[in-house]
Amino acid sequence: MAKWDIEKDVLPSFSDFPLDKDHPPLAAWSLWGKDDQYGTLNLLTPARVKEASSLVKSGDIFPLNWKLELPNPPLFHRSVLKHEVIRTVQEPAVFDDVYHNFNTQTSTQWDCFHHFAGHLGEPAAGSPHKNTFYQGKTPEDVPNLPGVAAWAQRGIAGRAVLLDYRRWALKNGIQYSPGTNHEITLANLKKVAEDQGVTFKTGDILLIRSGWIEWYESLSQVEREKYAAITEIEIAGLENTVEMLQWLWNNHFGAVAGDQTALECVGPLPEGSKSVRWLLHLHLLSQWGSPIGEMFYLEKLADACAKNKRWEFFFTSAPLNKEHGIASPPNAIAIL
Repeated sequence: MAKWDIEKDVLPSFSDFPLDKDHPPLAAWSLWGKDDQYGTLNLLTPARVKEASSLVKSGDIFPLNWKLELPNPPLFHRSVLKHEVIRTVQEPAVFDDVYHNFNTQTSTQWDCFHHFAGHLGEPAAGSPHKNTFYQGKTPEDVPNLPGVAAWAQRGIAGRAVLLDYRRWALKNGIQYSPGTNHEITLANLKKVAEDQGVTFKTGDILLIRSGWIEWYESLSQVEREKYAAITEIEIAGLENTVEMLQWLWNNHFGAVAGDQTALECVGPLPEGSKSVRWLLHLHLLSQWGSPIGEMFYLEKLADACAKNKRWEFFFTSAPLNKEHGIASPPNAIAIL
């Protein structure tokens, strides 16, 4: 532990794993400390937040939460949000509203560390790390953990960068439907960054536009219902490879988010693919403590970035202050 210094940007590289012989091979638990609840959000130091504030140039604000009513129907068989408006006083008229069946993962969301367990490869029978979450917590521990409330009480802010894969792909003749298992390869993601002139800094919030929301909003209601009913749903997203993991870790992002309903490619693996199902979820969340954002609304932001040829901006997020929460709407805003 002594050789790593978060403030001075002295951090382990992917080749330094394992960091602790008593932890899973790619776990970063010891880097943050055994009782840590923030993971890579620790990289959003006051100095980095202050530096990021200088990115505000025009003052244009871009809310990144999608409508709570979308997708409709919800995907992955999640519950349908019901909103009730209640008149509590007749004179003077006073109204409250109540949300029923509010699954925090039906629309724009942060996945908390206790959403998804596991690690690369099948753990040996009796392994102490089988089916574990961040910091080695077990399914039995989850209901009593602080969860997303820890993030809410800390706050999330800093420099964010947008990689507009969709715009780059169409410009370069790559035709695909975001509603299929199209893999965004590491090689192409690097080309997007190069084309946009984007360089990364420690603690960046990385946003990736696949075009999924643009695609979904173009569907008729009948098409949306058919898509939600598919047994093995398909979603365009990042390739699930060790090389992608290595790149994500070595850039030391504070969090990673996309406009799709899963950060990584979902669906039957394409022929010849090197991917491993759900590789990014199980490592970013349970091994590194890196928040995953899904269904971030990036359409207007992407247009503004393309117009201004500037892909970095100040970012804030205020998750729900809900004790033991597994996920939360990010209540995120990008300010150019």
